[in-house]
Amino acid sequence: MLSADALGDRVLRFIASLLIKALESRASGFNLMTSGPIQDAQRKGAKVAAIAYLITFVIVVCVNFGIHDRLIVEHDATQTARNILTHERLFRIGIAGDLIYCAGVIVLITALYVILKPVSHGLALLAAFWRLVWVLMWLVMTLNLFDALRFVGGSDYLRRFETEQLQALARFFLGTSFDYYYVGLLFGALASTVCGFLWLKSRYIPRSLAAFGMISSAFCVGCTVVLYIFPTFDKIVNLWWFDTPMALFDIILSFWLLLKGLRPSGTNQPRAQASAV
Repeated sequence: MLSADALGDRVLRFIASLLIKALESRASGFNLMTSGPIQDAQRKGAKVAAIAYLITFVIVVCVNFGIHDRLIVEHDATQTARNILTHERLFRIGIAGDLIYCAGVIVLITALYVILKPVSHGLALLAAFWRLVWVLMWLVMTLNLFDALRFVGGSDYLRRFETEQLQALARFFLGTSFDYYYVGLLFGALASTVCGFLWLKSRYIPRSLAAFGMISSAFCVGCTVVLYIFPTFDKIVNLWWFDTPMALFDIILSFWLLLKGLRPSGTNQPRAQASAV
């Protein structure tokens, strides 16, 4: 029998290979084009995408590590409730930060669609919808923060419940964010994989960078799916490794777009038309 380590590794490799092959085999069906003259809208979109990602990255790091990790105590509902009540303003700032993050990601989605639409309208639209699911999951996580705040706030209509019950309910809603995050992460990683494939085919950025983005995103997809099936998979592959390579690609890509911009190559004609000529 295979060990859990070997089984998880095989499943991960199998899912990643299927995903990449599926993207390559379906590319012609989405009217894939090679890159050509860069339009002004694409150049502006590249700058907007880079700025939007870097700003949202800073926001999410500050909110999660500077606020949530400071106030939310794992396996201790009572202390978590005390922290939220003591630092309610800070907790609300975190909620506002999460909402600003979601708005920024929508700007990022729009900018990436403008950049990659000339390469493949269908795949660019698919990636945009998948990334939108990621935003929706993040919004649900933010709504849970409001629910937790309501439970620990001691509203009049909640006086029928014991304090410990309300604290437990608040910690429950905070805990569900873990599940929502990894559901959203799957769709975010799928979107990033498709975008990596389009970056690779367009040659707007170095192919090695695009390949790294596609592989790291596909790796995240595989890890997330395996985690759904095997809940203890995080003991084999640390949760930090799921999306860290993908985030590293996004950071490098953002600085590349800010400093270098898009580089054109080839002709902006569908491959089917080019072959017919």
